[in-house]
Amino acid sequence: MVMDHSTHCPGLYCGRIKINGTWGECGACPRGFRAAANSVCLPCKDIPTFYDLFYLGFMALLLLVLEWYIIDQTMKRRNFTKDVLSLHISALVENVTSAFSTLFFTEPRGSLEIQACKVKRLSDWYTMLHNPTPNYEKTLRCTQEAVYPLYSMIFIHYSLALLLMLLLRPIVVKNISGGRGKKSIYFTMYLIPVLVVLQATCGDYCIIPFLIL
Repeated sequence: MVMDHSTHCPGLYCGRIKINGTWGECGACPRGFRAAANSVCLPCKDIPTFYDLFYLGFMALLLLVLEWYIIDQTMKRRNFTKDVLSLHISALVENVTSAFSTLFFTEPRGSLEIQACKVKRLSDWYTMLHNPTPNYEKTLRCTQEAVYPLYSMIFIHYSLALLLMLLLRPIVVKNISGGRGKKSIYFTMYLIPVLVVLQATCGDYCIIPFLIL
């Protein structure tokens, strides 16, 4: 059903875009867009707040700190020896490179700036739970990233960090650590998927203060 511009879409996150001069059906807005109060999908052009940046920094540092912890536990060294330090530096380089690459891949691409959609409520992180069912008939699928790009950036960062680790860490282990530190690679390969699942299920930044405490 083609909607008129004045017709409000059901639900919190259903919107519509103009296609060839005609307003389309109500549904999920494209990536990088969010439904406004009049149900029109508008591009995300807001400047991230300090808390948004704090959230991104926390999630990036979380992976790095856990990787350092895994290195310390698997190497079982009380002091910072050459092999331990080399693995720590490798993890730092991997995560920093991944973080900057994520910024370059995010709109506007090629820039360290971020254009985001403002977080208005907790449900913005869980749009899949708010698909409306008009007249209790067919469910309207409007699942989208309403907090673009705060949600997807973490997945990109973790994926790039995993890829860089698989490319760089074996070289460090073989040439500098003398073959020691292989377990740090294996455990991190398990760690990152676990963090991805946690991000997908409960990745809103409302839980950060509680995690810090």
